[in-house]
Amino acid sequence: MTEILAPGGQPSPELPSPLPKSCRRAVRWTVLLLLLGPLALGSWLSLYALQSGPGNKTEYTIVVIPPGSGVRVIRSILAQNGLIDDDIRFLLLAKALGLARTLPAGEFRLALGQKPGDVLRQLATAKPVAYAVTIPEGLRLSEIADIFAAGAWCDREHFIELSHDTEFIQSLGLTAINSLEGYLYPDTYLLTRNIKDTKTLITMQVNRFFQKWSELPQSSEHSMSRHEVVTLASVVEKETADTAERPLIAAVFLNRLKTGMRLQSDPTVIYGLSEFSGNLTRSNLKTDHPYNTYLIPALPAGPICNPGQQAIAAVLRPSSTDYFYFVSKNNGSHKFSKNLAEHNQAVQEYQLKKKTPHE
Repeated sequence: MTEILAPGGQPSPELPSPLPKSCRRAVRWTVLLLLLGPLALGSWLSLYALQSGPGNKTEYTIVVIPPGSGVRVIRSILAQNGLIDDDIRFLLLAKALGLARTLPAGEFRLALGQKPGDVLRQLATAKPVAYAVTIPEGLRLSEIADIFAAGAWCDREHFIELSHDTEFIQSLGLTAINSLEGYLYPDTYLLTRNIKDTKTLITMQVNRFFQKWSELPQSSEHSMSRHEVVTLASVVEKETADTAERPLIAAVFLNRLKTGMRLQSDPTVIYGLSEFSGNLTRSNLKTDHPYNTYLIPALPAGPICNPGQQAIAAVLRPSSTDYFYFVSKNNGSHKFSKNLAEHNQAVQEYQLKKKTPHE
């Protein structure tokens, strides 16, 4: 047998034997599957991604995603709320879009009838549903606690307890007071369901107080401390709901304080009573407590409610007047007087028939 030499006289390397036909066929199928598999998977996923979910596009639903929910739990929640069909491809789509680990917890308003990818994007960028909770001006601390507790935002007793916690109060930037009465600012608050912490609720109101305080004139010709201003404003708030009268009523009280007269304000007496029947009696007026301004020639021991900005502004910028008395006309307004003789005449005209105790 003649040996074939390669150039240079060296033996030529042997050529590999051709693969068996069955092996070549297997290789071809493997290559084909490797090429078509991703295409098929992509088509299978695209078919799902392009299909709109159940429901009408003009309708919305509210979904609640608990903290710590994984994408599988979220898929189940969305399916139960009619936003998507419960399909494993939702998980693949979330990963493909890079959203599997960034979907938020909370309560959200989402549109129905959307493609799964759009549902994912909606959820990823949605803002939590906000509920408007209004705290009217002039409510006591305990009444504010009632409102929040009625909406299941907090435990009423815990709210009241924290509002008298001096360490917590100091952490809010308020010193030398033992109650947040007067500093829970009356306003409309937008709350989301992830707010379940009572401290957050209280802090929100106190921060709003500081914000509104900073918008007010920061000087008072009567050189009162902030706490004294808030205390007197709370009395003004309870005495009248008439915005135009508040600077006048503030002026009356400030004139009295300046001359050493007692404020003789019914709302302060009521605040200090452990029980109040709804009718202020002469016995109530004689009850000794630190809020009874019929007995003490000074401000009450602290605020008697949570005043709004207008009442506070009235104390900081009272009317310039020499009125020392006022009495209700029983129509929401008051009769103002400069001296006791005028005041007694006004009482005779507006109050005597009602037999309501007045000074």
